[in-house]
Amino acid sequence: MYKGNKILALIPARSGSKRIPNKNIRQLCGKPLIAWSIEQASGARYIDKIVVSTESPFIASIARRYGVDIPFLRPNKLATDKAKSLDVILHTLNFYESKKDIFDIVVLLQPTSPLRKSSDINKAIEKLLTSKAKSIVSVCKEEHSPLWSVTLTKNNKIGPFLKKNTDKQNGQSLPVFYRINGAIYVANINYLKQNKGFFGKSTFAYIMPPERSVDIDTTFDFKIADFLKQ
Repeated sequence: MYKGNKILALIPARSGSKRIPNKNIRQLCGKPLIAWSIEQASGARYIDKIVVSTESPFIASIARRYGVDIPFLRPNKLATDKAKSLDVILHTLNFYESKKDIFDIVVLLQPTSPLRKSSDINKAIEKLLTSKAKSIVSVCKEEHSPLWSVTLTKNNKIGPFLKKNTDKQNGQSLPVFYRINGAIYVANINYLKQNKGFFGKSTFAYIMPPERSVDIDTTFDFKIADFLKQ
């Protein structure tokens, strides 16, 4: 516990995945994908408890092998493509609250971000605790400005840019954009409940480098993560 704040790390890992079957337990450099997030959470100095939320007994058994207690299995209705992360988080918090185990801060760590470091988790939590932030979301710099994006017609004719006259500017003159990289979400639980998510007026960014910002959604992403982990 850090300065009176009890912190829960939640790793959501359902079994279903359309693009990559069994994605959360697929081997990455000799370990199931989920193992990387478990180890990163275990190495973070401020985490009081780690929980994996899954509906799969098999994924639960793998998580236990890496030292995580699985006190419940997630209902199947919270393990579909349409299930929202917020509902999964609230289900977990409600379980602990029913046991009189109350947390102040929740850290969501998706297994699809295996390149984050324990130090990233520590720094994101520290930023929450030492600033006016009520929530921290990790981001990385966009490699290419979205203002260079265009639409195409059916015959591939190029349509207008998102912003007028972008074609007359060089890249250095365009504003810097950042994207949500999916690696770390931290929030005061009361703020999370009030805003029904991590985003609100007191949400701040934790900036990560692109080499730790791979979010695995495709087989190509998996290959990139595997290469960078070597």
